[in-house]
Amino acid sequence: MPAGDGSAHGDDRSADDVMRLLRTGTAPEHQAVEDTLDLLDPRLDRERLASVLTLMHGFWTAAEDGLDEWAARLPADAAALDWAGRRRSGLFAGDLAALGAAPPSSTPRLPPVPGTDEAVGRLYVLEGSTLGGTFIDRHLAELPGLADVRIRAFSPYGERTGSMWAAFRRGARAHVAAGGDVDRVLGSARDTFRALAEWCRPAAQHREVSA
Repeated sequence: MPAGDGSAHGDDRSADDVMRLLRTGTAPEHQAVEDTLDLLDPRLDRERLASVLTLMHGFWTAAEDGLDEWAARLPADAAALDWAGRRRSGLFAGDLAALGAAPPSSTPRLPPVPGTDEAVGRLYVLEGSTLGGTFIDRHLAELPGLADVRIRAFSPYGERTGSMWAAFRRGARAHVAAGGDVDRVLGSARDTFRALAEWCRPAAQHREVSA
């Protein structure tokens, strides 16, 4: 994924371009999250998976709480982005239970979601993770130590992953076309990626200790 901050595109902040700007403008932050979690590691075991899921559950809980507050203030915008159908914190809780792991004891403090620009940016990170989640799902299914458990949070939509992502893309573009601020959307996405990488840093430290 090419890196960039979006500035190379000058004043090109059109609705048709918002997804490309998000992809290139968050590339370094996105890579930092992937490097921190390293869920495609062939040595991934139940203990480290449980550690990662615990951290992710805590993060998703906090991220969804902020989106719930936004949705209560702007229900029409939330409905346009199908927020009610995109919640995943409960799936992380179920996966932890399947692994015999305790729920998280804390959650991060994330920036508030004052408007739909910030909600779209946060959702870009949460929803985008479902695309890579399909590869993680396949990888986990091939690991002998995890053959007896079905993890659902990484690929919550199953065969609908593509259509759910396409619907989010349409919603994001429609929001920008209606006057949304792309720079606010991008800033929120970057902040969300950075917060996720920082919160999940103990997972990387656990991997280093175990290696």
